[in-house]
Amino acid sequence: MTLTRLAPGNAPLYAAMAVLLGLSLTLQVLRDRGWQPYEPPGGVMWVRSGALAQRLALGYDNLAADIYWIRAVVYYGGQRLDKAARDFDQLYPLLDLVTSLDPHFRVAYRFGAIFLAEAFPGGAGRTDLAIALLEKGLARDPARWEYLQDIGFVHYWWLRDFASAAESYRRASLIPGAPSWLGPLAATTLAEGGSRESSRMLWTQLRDQTDIVWIQRTADHRLRQLDAMDVIDALNRITAAFAARHGRPPAGWPELAREQRWRGIPTDPDGEPFDLDPATGRVTLGRASTLHPLPDGASAMAAPR
Repeated sequence: MTLTRLAPGNAPLYAAMAVLLGLSLTLQVLRDRGWQPYEPPGGVMWVRSGALAQRLALGYDNLAADIYWIRAVVYYGGQRLDKAARDFDQLYPLLDLVTSLDPHFRVAYRFGAIFLAEAFPGGAGRTDLAIALLEKGLARDPARWEYLQDIGFVHYWWLRDFASAAESYRRASLIPGAPSWLGPLAATTLAEGGSRESSRMLWTQLRDQTDIVWIQRTADHRLRQLDAMDVIDALNRITAAFAARHGRPPAGWPELAREQRWRGIPTDPDGEPFDLDPATGRVTLGRASTLHPLPDGASAMAAPR
């Protein structure tokens, strides 16, 4: 039988390993007995500087960027679910850190801008930071016309600043490789402002340009909202005509459905019945509709929930 001896030079190493093993067992026993580590009441970002994060990454910048990107997505999702105390204060610092570690992280710029621009409580409601993040990406990659398109989208959809939106689209259209529809879109936006057809075109283009499922679902949701607004306007014209004929609004959907010879009650694109106010004849989204709230500036506004 051959005996293996420990080399004298490795003795300190083996001793340290034994100490660490004993310490880990002791800590586990303490935890099993009910000891809990300190956890701050809110999340803490111990590293906020991109330059510091790069030094700590030891050359693995892209890997560190991926890790922080996952953390940003989890943080955003967690805040959306926390209806009691939503707080998106750490969202931009996380995204800034991600894009400092990887200046060409296209998804982080575009996806992150949506997180930031989405109105509170669905998002941070910080259109200024969304634009700042996209401008940071554009400074790193001037050929990325998508960033200018997204800046225009923030101006268009959330700020209702159609002149600035049109200018962003115009600038994007001048970048080599930009799609041909950006130039006409700039002219249409400047001429028509926030028309539903322009909005529908923007969301359709955004949906069709990406393979990111969340963005596709968001765009589909917005398109269904626009469809619901068209239906609400049509229904309000019908109830107004009913009131003109009878001298009063319809008492409810059954009465209107009988006169219009409908087979059922009108529903929104997600299948939820619309509300009809018998006092005014005004049609709005049903209170349980998943399409609440309709976009600001719409001619057909949702009733408050």
